Amino acid sequence: MSELVVQETRFIPPSTASLLDEFLRGRKPTTRRAYLGDLQYFAEYIGARSAEEAARLFLERSRGEANAVVLSYRNYMVEKGLASNTTNRRLAAIRSLVRMARMVDLVPWSIDVQNVKAKAYRDTSGPGLPAVQKMITAAGKGKNKHKALRDVAMLRLMADCGLRRAEVLGLDVCDYDTAGKVRILGKGRSEKEWVSLPGFVHDALSAWLGARGITPGPLFTNFDRGGRSGRLTGSALYSIVKKYGTAAGVDTRPHGLRHAAITSALDAFNGDVRKVAAFSRHSDLRVLTRYDDNRHDFAGEVAAVVSLKNGRCA
Repeated sequence: MSELVVQETRFIPPSTASLLDEFLRGRKPTTRRAYLGDLQYFAEYIGARSAEEAARLFLERSRGEANAVVLSYRNYMVEKGLASNTTNRRLAAIRSLVRMARMVDLVPWSIDVQNVKAKAYRDTSGPGLPAVQKMITAAGKGKNKHKALRDVAMLRLMADCGLRRAEVLGLDVCDYDTAGKVRILGKGRSEKEWVSLPGFVHDALSAWLGARGITPGPLFTNFDRGGRSGRLTGSALYSIVKKYGTAAGVDTRPHGLRHAAITSALDAFNGDVRKVAAFSRHSDLRVLTRYDDNRHDFAGEVAAVVSLKNGRCA
């Protein structure tokens, strides 16, 4: 009778290096890049050479020292004039890392520093329909026909379907259905979902694929001078949108096209936020309520009435 040999599995204690790997592992590529970028920014602030070194140096501190560093870091970002959302996102990256370190007993403490207060109001109007139309026209007149087809398709996905920059850039050829749908990985989602395409968007994507070819890979590629082709980056798409915005006489960005799409949807459906939520994929209807309030400019209407009453008193 053969003897059963059981191989002993040794437990390897966690380290800061393996912790950072586990912290980034399993996340979407865009989320992973964002977290790593935020941690590298923190590394520069404390004088570390890398995110790994920053994690090690930071997690070796006591609770009081660590919170003092984060408090100073928060104030530094505020003084530099960074947007509150950017500051809070970078603080969240540190909190998440510390939370994981505490879970595996690398530290016994947590970060108690609070976020900065975010502004409740933001411009949600976007560049406006006439400007969007001019941008698409300008893109279609590009000298490089392949680039023109690609750029028109991307602009239409953002301006007609309300897709986010990451949703557009995350598309692969296999995510396009010739029946008129694309499968996107939405914000905060773990699985891709199908989005129906209007006729103009479908035509634009079909035209781009006719030029690109159906070779598997990223749907939207760059045009490298060396002949190499890879997935278009977020910064490249940002520059593309800025260029066509300038041609149309507006200063806009990719998310501005999404704003324009949502505002147009609210106009078309008389402020029906529930119906538009299916289009914008917002889980919180309060966000769309803000869009609707800004669309109507209720504050401006009230101010006009108050001013009129005050004028009568003069």
